[in-house]
Amino acid sequence: MIRRASLVIVGALMGATAMSVIYSAGVPAQAAGSSTYRELSVFGDVFERVRAQYVTPPDEEKLVENAINGMLTSLDPHSSFMNARDADDMRTQTRGEFGGLGIEVTMENELVKVITPIDDTPASKAGVLAGDFISEIDGAPVRGLKLEDAVEKMRGPINTPIKLTIIRQGADKPLDITVVRDTIAVQAVKSRVEGDVGYVRVISFTEKTYEGLEKAIKKIKADVPADKLKGYVLDLRLNPGGLLDQAINVSDAFLERGEVVSTRGRNAEETRRFNASAGDLTDGKPVIVLVNGGSASASEIVAGALQDLKRATVVGTRSFGKGSVQTIIPLGEAGALRLTTALYYTPSGKSIQGTGIEPDIKVEQPLPEELQGKVKAEGESSLRGHITGQSETEEGSGSSAYVPPETKDDIQLNYALDLLRGNKTDAAFPPHQDKAAAAVKP
Repeated sequence: MIRRASLVIVGALMGATAMSVIYSAGVPAQAAGSSTYRELSVFGDVFERVRAQYVTPPDEEKLVENAINGMLTSLDPHSSFMNARDADDMRTQTRGEFGGLGIEVTMENELVKVITPIDDTPASKAGVLAGDFISEIDGAPVRGLKLEDAVEKMRGPINTPIKLTIIRQGADKPLDITVVRDTIAVQAVKSRVEGDVGYVRVISFTEKTYEGLEKAIKKIKADVPADKLKGYVLDLRLNPGGLLDQAINVSDAFLERGEVVSTRGRNAEETRRFNASAGDLTDGKPVIVLVNGGSASASEIVAGALQDLKRATVVGTRSFGKGSVQTIIPLGEAGALRLTTALYYTPSGKSIQGTGIEPDIKVEQPLPEELQGKVKAEGESSLRGHITGQSETEEGSGSSAYVPPETKDDIQLNYALDLLRGNKTDAAFPPHQDKAAAAVKP
């Protein structure tokens, strides 16, 4: 059923998270003009002056890296140079697994706090508990480290030991726990049954996402008889994006036919179209897609495809609006170049760059009192230097990206559940699939 696409990254720059699609491309470059070479000669002269005469000896590698990034960030917010470490981190994110301990952590009072150990991982087997504070890693203090640096120290090759010094409430002295690293799979999909409705949350689009979706739907079918199952909620809120092929496969999981997405680059011959193949994993059950300002790029591809093809009703608030595709070009040991090479278009031929996906049914999620005035709604259109979308207006893209931790407080989710159960009605649900053909361009 699944049509495999080349690995391309379509991700969003949201806070500290920058996801992109991976695609190795060898495109011949056009020769630069003589004026360009003169400018490069000026750059070389400036570099030599800085290297030789700056008040303190500069890090030459950093100078070059920053110069390259300066060039790329002048293009758009999503093009960048990744050094070898950053490129490796990006590959880890998209692969969906790494050598590590299996704990979710945060930073509190300059120590690493364990939010939860993941079941059946080295950390949980070694006795690490939720609420533990890690004060030392292999004898080195955690204080003074950034969270990402501490996480980097805890990751490493599988079957290698690491000693954690833990401060635990109720213990009269710090505990030393040795954990042996193993392969940790990042959970890209979470699911559960909400009574008579299947709930599926896609967290990110890694190499494991379609596989996770397939397992989630299979389990929901096993838990709820077909004649009792009202439908599915596909939650794409707070999903920053990821791999293009996974976005296509996830869309295809709910479709029998139709174009899922097209990508259009600088030249007309670079246009690529991706179509769904027969086979709907949900057997045609009603689907509601949830989006908000945290839904970006690959998640917008899925929402846009299911919306345009009238397969699902989109509920929530306007999405982030990142409609560009980044190509990852390996640069050997130096790292990799992430370069914006195309825009993607929904089946109706619409670019969501700078506009986002407008839900069929707008449902606002109020912020709790403690967050009011502290959370700013942002989207692609608010990013400095972003590519202006063909349909972008002053209204721009994006919306609040808040999702309550408790289901009872989740107005958007409960609205979707009420629609599926018939407790609420709206002209947009269920969508009329017979009208999809008229909305989609050939």
